[in-house]
Amino acid sequence: MTTQNEKARLFHSLHVRGQPLVLFNAWDAGSARAVAEAGAGAVATGSWSVAAANGFADGEQMPFSFALDNLRRIVGAVSQPVTIDLESGYGETPAHVAATVAAALEAGAIGCNLEDSFPADGSLRDAADQAERLAAARQAADKAGVPLFINARTDVFFQKGVEAHDMDMVEEALRRARAYADAGASGLFVPGVIAEPLIARLAEASPLPINVMVMPGVPSRARLAELGVARISHGPGPYRGAMQWLTEAARAAMG
Repeated sequence: MTTQNEKARLFHSLHVRGQPLVLFNAWDAGSARAVAEAGAGAVATGSWSVAAANGFADGEQMPFSFALDNLRRIVGAVSQPVTIDLESGYGETPAHVAATVAAALEAGAIGCNLEDSFPADGSLRDAADQAERLAAARQAADKAGVPLFINARTDVFFQKGVEAHDMDMVEEALRRARAYADAGASGLFVPGVIAEPLIARLAEASPLPINVMVMPGVPSRARLAELGVARISHGPGPYRGAMQWLTEAARAAMG
């Protein structure tokens, strides 16, 4: 049987610049099994989808116990490595983040997303404060003896509309990438960025492998590979697509 550490090391190895790992985000054991059976190398949850599937809003409105139970069921349903979206870490302090990460590791996770914005309003945390939170997460993983893949999400590109994205925002994301790498992060997740020149600069200059999210305007998988991206996340798209199909199918059935 593959151990948690073996799965963690495998997950790390799947992040290759120019050969992006594609994560078609799941929200429960059933959707995770479907993604796994499609040939996925790993399974990832998305906080928005998990929350919506359980009747909650995103932004840590769903109790962490729900997310943790959901994670356990997913880990038990698939053989692939499983990474969980932990949003902002479910806590005010680095110690809270460490406890959150420890619980996710105990439930079988080998990776996690930790974002640098406040769940209440989406504003950015100070980079130094976020680095402390990431360092606490790394310390918790080290204590557990698991080489956790910490995907440090920066919400720099969610602070302004797409039309206002520019190289200054790229440089801010890179400044954060350096601080987060020093704190022990494994990857940099930059949702919201869609312009090729900006993605190319991020991939070229980041000390961490770059993860982008599929959304309207994002280049194709092949083009993202050419730009040097190492990971592509589908975020809430799969859940929204599944629910749209369900609504249309139910409407047709009820005629």
